[in-house]
Amino acid sequence: MSASKKTARTVLAAALLPLLAAAPAHADPVDNKEDQQPKPPALMSSVGGSLLSRPGTQVNLGPGAPVLPKELSARSWIVADAESGQVLASHNSHWPLAPASTLKMLFADTVLPKFPRTATHTVTAQDLAGLGSGSSLVGIKEKQTYTVHDLWLGVFLRSGNDAVRVLSSMNQGIPQTVADMNARADELQALDTHVVSPDGYDAPGQISSAYDLTLIARSGMQKADFREYAATARAAFPGEQKPGKKRETFEIQNTNRLLTGDLGVPAYQGIAGVKNGNTTHAGSTFTGVAERNGKVLLVTVLNPSSKEQHAVYKETARLLDWGFAATGKVKPVGELVAPKSARTTPDADSGGSTPAPGKNAPDTASNVASGKSGGVGTALAVIGGVLVLLAGAVFLVNRRWPLRRPRPDAADAPDAPDSPKPESEGVEPSVTP
Repeated sequence: MSASKKTARTVLAAALLPLLAAAPAHADPVDNKEDQQPKPPALMSSVGGSLLSRPGTQVNLGPGAPVLPKELSARSWIVADAESGQVLASHNSHWPLAPASTLKMLFADTVLPKFPRTATHTVTAQDLAGLGSGSSLVGIKEKQTYTVHDLWLGVFLRSGNDAVRVLSSMNQGIPQTVADMNARADELQALDTHVVSPDGYDAPGQISSAYDLTLIARSGMQKADFREYAATARAAFPGEQKPGKKRETFEIQNTNRLLTGDLGVPAYQGIAGVKNGNTTHAGSTFTGVAERNGKVLLVTVLNPSSKEQHAVYKETARLLDWGFAATGKVKPVGELVAPKSARTTPDADSGGSTPAPGKNAPDTASNVASGKSGGVGTALAVIGGVLVLLAGAVFLVNRRWPLRRPRPDAADAPDAPDSPKPESEGVEPSVTP
């Protein structure tokens, strides 16, 4: 080989050496998964406080306060005191994201007061039109008659999009129900929320946030029926009426696994609802309320990226544990705001003013026990950021919610809890701007 060729090769090798050394910095995109994750807006809504508008985790630990759990992978979450409205900690809490079936809390808060639970409705084909592919269903049949109570059990326990459609039809149709829900969100100052489909099914432009869903849950828990349905673990649901025969029922079980303690997720002591969801676009979502030692907390978790099974429930449980341990030891980073129309009424005993109480008194309910119990039925009534003391007593019902193992025939119910299918509405991909 000539000297000139040797020189050229030496120069080329010298030129390539820095590039080869730098090669690891240009890792395959698969190895840079964090860079592929969506990022929250640089500035979000400041409703509830300026700190909540900032991306990232917001917490102000005081002396003796526990650090936040390490195993948190959700895109967005919030921990709030249900009574005072103080936000104890948050992470991207105003990030507008797809809500999945947690949006059914807004549907219930909006529509539930409109119809008495004893009212009946005979289902038509039009009532069930437009159900999204892969929607979760409670098993409503055309030409069958159901009470409003039946339909709400289908909404809360089985996240039934068919039940949502029927109730929306009773409420003058889907467009009217969507308009009502958007108006209700505005009234609650849930300004990150925009409703397109009342059942939470993935739809372009349908968004909410951890902050908004927590506001909505807090509002819903004012209503006795809402509290009852959210805390019901199991119920009998009407089957198909056959000529000349007594109408049979089948058991449905709540898809909220922190309530029922199913499939590797232990029931959370003190849990009283409220709603879970899961779609392709939204991932797993959950808002929960729980009580411990007289303190009631609300936690919302949206779209964990962890590969941990049932991560949305486990991360919620960790945040609840942290919140109960941190109460009184952290400085709030924000607050859950009152509805726009919140008003006070004179208090006859004190001469002061207290929030106007809701119409409903707390309900209590229980399920058949089989040697185990978990959770505490919590009756909340929150108006204008203050917990109403119902019937002049404490706000806690303090009823144990006995749990039992699913019956062998439970799989006969639509979307039975032991099915590998996601526990909430459809999984058809969609794009939310």
